[in-house]
Amino acid sequence: MIYKKIIKIAWPLVIANSFWNLQLTIDRVYLGMYSTESLGAAMTVMGVFWVPMALLQQTASYVMTFVAQYYGAKENHKIGSAVWNAIYVSIVGGLAFLLLNLISPSFFSAVNHSPSIQGLEVEYFNSVTYSALPAAIIAVVGGFFTGLGQTRTVIWINFVGLILNVILDYVMIFGHWGSKAYGIAGAGYATSISTFIAAAFGLYLLFTKKHEEEYSIRSGYSFDLKTMLKFLKYGIPSGLQWSLEGLAFTLFLIIMGHLKNGEAALASSSIAVTVMMISILPSMGVAQAVMTLVGQSLGEKNPKKAEQFTWAGVKISSVYMISIASTFYFLPEFYLSWFKNSDDVGLWNQVAEIAPHLLKIVALFSIFDSTYFNISFALKGAGDTKFVSLLALTLPWPLMVLPAWLFRGFDNAVYIAWAFVALYSMVITFCLYLRFRQGRWKSMSVISD
Repeated sequence: MIYKKIIKIAWPLVIANSFWNLQLTIDRVYLGMYSTESLGAAMTVMGVFWVPMALLQQTASYVMTFVAQYYGAKENHKIGSAVWNAIYVSIVGGLAFLLLNLISPSFFSAVNHSPSIQGLEVEYFNSVTYSALPAAIIAVVGGFFTGLGQTRTVIWINFVGLILNVILDYVMIFGHWGSKAYGIAGAGYATSISTFIAAAFGLYLLFTKKHEEEYSIRSGYSFDLKTMLKFLKYGIPSGLQWSLEGLAFTLFLIIMGHLKNGEAALASSSIAVTVMMISILPSMGVAQAVMTLVGQSLGEKNPKKAEQFTWAGVKISSVYMISIASTFYFLPEFYLSWFKNSDDVGLWNQVAEIAPHLLKIVALFSIFDSTYFNISFALKGAGDTKFVSLLALTLPWPLMVLPAWLFRGFDNAVYIAWAFVALYSMVITFCLYLRFRQGRWKSMSVISD
């Protein structure tokens, strides 16, 4: 019964996350076809972009826990107010995001990659920032439906974004169907336009008469300071977890660009990260289901059931992770073939030598992610967001970023650096395991006054 309930909620999220992952992969495949330099630049930009975007998007999506706990406590009339507060955060944050375009040239100049890559980085960043506001709105809408356990709707929202992005990528990167060839900027604009349309579709599904009757979705728009402060109290630390990890990983990727073979190391790391997402995002679907069920269980005052859901999620994710990780280890050339580019044969030959080894390292630590995601999401579903964000603040720097910097002059620096990424994954997973077993989360609640 427990496994069945998790799978019922998780499989639409697995598909929805896979759509988003496929969208990112197709972006990078197209950019790899356009130029290997564009592929490396895009990876750096997405790392930089993800730091503030994670804070905004993951804070907005934390409405899922409020919805789940209110639903479990049978206080449905309070759900509308929580959703509107998340929407307000999305709008303010999304508009503020555009101010980053003013400083992007100076920032990427300071990163000090090669001049050709710097120009590409600024182009891509300035075009993709327009997707921040609608992406946050999508996170709110997805959080509402996921918190209720109605995850099939999330599939259709992500599907709309995927299809539009693929079409617009084809048109705007290469200049097909009468469009100008915008290159790497075209990939950013394609993402932004498709995300706006997907967000509009999501809001259409949210503001129905049925949702107004059951959850006060239309009428809950009044600003409530008490609800907003409560939302920010738990939501911001949840967002900080992803933002802080994103910041550390972005600096890690920047360091990759400064190794002896910087362009090859950066492009290889880009491929490794892209393929890694194949393992991470589907497992996140299971973890999101666990987060929902933990929230609902604690709303019902049933922590024992919440714990059962968490360990069941770990087992389900482990089976998947081990299966997909084996393909990274034994079939790296299959994934590498997606990104092959013959325009710069010398650079590509270096990438083709490095990337398979990185994928084998990814195969190792992705198995630990099955536990990491489920436990961290379970803790956040209870409201233990500060501890999770504290780990993200303290652990990545000594375990991942600093070693990459210290070993940057070594001939095999890219392999050593990625080995420390694996070490970080193991350590943070163990810390979360100890926190979960301690049991303090069982008495937490985000909806209690």
